[in-house]
Amino acid sequence: MEFVDEKRYRKIKNGVGRAIADFNLIEEGDRIAVAVSGGKDSYTLLHILESLRRRAPVKYELVALTIDSGYPGFRSDVIAAHLREHGFTHHVEATTHYDIIREKRRPGSSYCSICARLKRGVLYTLAQKMGCNKLALGHHLDDFVETLLLNQFFVGTLKAMAPRMLADNGETTVIRPLVYVEERKIIPFARENRFPVVCCCCPVCGKADIQRKRMKELLKALERENPFVKRSLLRSLANVQPRHLLDRELQRVCAVP
Repeated sequence: MEFVDEKRYRKIKNGVGRAIADFNLIEEGDRIAVAVSGGKDSYTLLHILESLRRRAPVKYELVALTIDSGYPGFRSDVIAAHLREHGFTHHVEATTHYDIIREKRRPGSSYCSICARLKRGVLYTLAQKMGCNKLALGHHLDDFVETLLLNQFFVGTLKAMAPRMLADNGETTVIRPLVYVEERKIIPFARENRFPVVCCCCPVCGKADIQRKRMKELLKALERENPFVKRSLLRSLANVQPRHLLDRELQRVCAVP
C-alpha cells in the first residue's frame, strides 16, 4: 500500500521498528495473528507490520483476525473487504458475545471489560487454530500511560501493559508494537489513508469509560505544562527503582547482599 504522507508513515514505522528491536517482538519464522477490530489503531498496526515485513531481515507471516461480537449493525463485511483488497490472509469469527454480555453483565459494570475478556479468549483460541505463535494488539503509547494511571488511582497497583508477554493460555505470546506511537499520530494517518473505520456498535460505542476519560483529560491538562509528560510516564515503566517502592517482596530481594 502506498501511504499518503511519507513523513508521518516513517515516524510511525520507525516507532514500531524501535519497539520490535527493543523488546524482540518479532523473530524468524513467526506467524503473527493481528487483531483487527475495524478501528484506526488495528488498521494502522496491520499495515505498518506488513510494510516492515516486506523489507525485514527475518521472515514472518501475518494473519488478520476479526471478532464479530454480535452487536447489531457491526460491519464485519467492510473490514473483510478492505483486508481482501490489500491481499491479507484474514478470518472473521462470528460469536454470541452480545447475548452473553446482556445475560451476565452486572448492572452498572463496564461493557468494555467483559467484552475485552471474551474477545481475548477467542483470539487466543483462533491464533492457535490458525497456527500463529504470536498475537499482535493495537494498544498505543496513550493506552500504556492511561492504564498505568488507572491502576494507580483506582486499583492500587503499579502496573500498565507489557509490550511482550506470554498469554494466560501459556501458548500465545502477546505483542504490542505500537507502544512508542502516540494516538495523535495514528488519527491523521488513518484518516489520510482512508482506512474504513467501523464502529463496534456496542451500546456504549463512542462513550469512553468514565475513568479512562478522566485520565485522558488529566494528561491533556498536564501536557499544557509539560508537552512530554506521556513519554516521561512511559519511560518510568522502563526505569523502575525497586529500593524506593513499598512492595515487601521487592524490599526483601533488594536487601539481599
